[in-house]
Amino acid sequence: MTVSIKEVAEHAGVSPGTVSNVLNRPDKVAAATRSRVEAAIRELGFVRHGSASTLRAGHSRTIGLSVIDIGNPFFTDVAAGVEDVASELGYAVILGNSAGSRVKEERNLLVLAEQRVRGVLITPSDEDLARLDRLRERGIHVVLVDHPPHRPDQCSVAVNDLAGGRAAVEHLVGRGSERVAYVTGPLTIRQCQDRLAGARLALPAGIEVVEMGAMNARAGEQAAAKLVASGELPDAVFCANDLLALGMLRGLLQAGVRVPEQVSLVGYDDIDFASASAVSLTSIRQPTYQLGKVATELLLDECDNPVTHAHQQIMFQPELIVRESTR
Repeated sequence: MTVSIKEVAEHAGVSPGTVSNVLNRPDKVAAATRSRVEAAIRELGFVRHGSASTLRAGHSRTIGLSVIDIGNPFFTDVAAGVEDVASELGYAVILGNSAGSRVKEERNLLVLAEQRVRGVLITPSDEDLARLDRLRERGIHVVLVDHPPHRPDQCSVAVNDLAGGRAAVEHLVGRGSERVAYVTGPLTIRQCQDRLAGARLALPAGIEVVEMGAMNARAGEQAAAKLVASGELPDAVFCANDLLALGMLRGLLQAGVRVPEQVSLVGYDDIDFASASAVSLTSIRQPTYQLGKVATELLLDECDNPVTHAHQQIMFQPELIVRESTR
């Protein structure tokens, strides 16, 4: 039989309104009372009627997270930060993976709007962000993740990719590299563009650009094959992310190219696999979990406190982590 809020309230010795607050605004309830109500919910097996509460409130206790590539550990770590904060504040997270496709991203955003989510955290698939304004017009709050601000009245959390690209190539030049190749995914992706711009600041004489259709290890191996087949290897390779770099490392080693003796290699993101590869990878570290955590805090503050909320555009600084792959 269905357990009611009234039954939970009687079991916990509180009012039905307190149970409702625990379900919808847990931060408004004293910790001891909240624990007592949550225990009653577990003991009685109460399950809230999500669609009914959404209709009453006009929105849900749900937010959306749209990322470019959930297969990339970078976004897995971001999602962990998002989920931890959302769960603590009584929200659920719906994850959408655009796979870098504008069409798929728009379809995912439509589903989120149909679900009446309170807000959306998004790493956009391209730079045309008018679709995000349409979400805002529907009353859905939007925070950009790993992307600079789109407009002053919107929150964003990003990492300074220009500084990251510059630090990577300055490190290579400081170690004696003169010919540097930049292996990247599609340059329509803002992060790829900014990391290249930073690399060019560090080496004005020019960077050889190898643009691939994807940003995974397979694309990195294919890029390595291209460089080896050219017959003229660069002194160093800077990759737009660690998955590309790990594929590049594998491809070079299989071709008999010694890393870092013949070719130095730098990745970007400092995922866990970077330090565990056959030749540990020098990489640019980003505060991935922190990106997700801070972005979610900003979004939920805007959702729950729209009158007092102050929009913020936060820019984190990346960090160079030196390992065996650079001589």
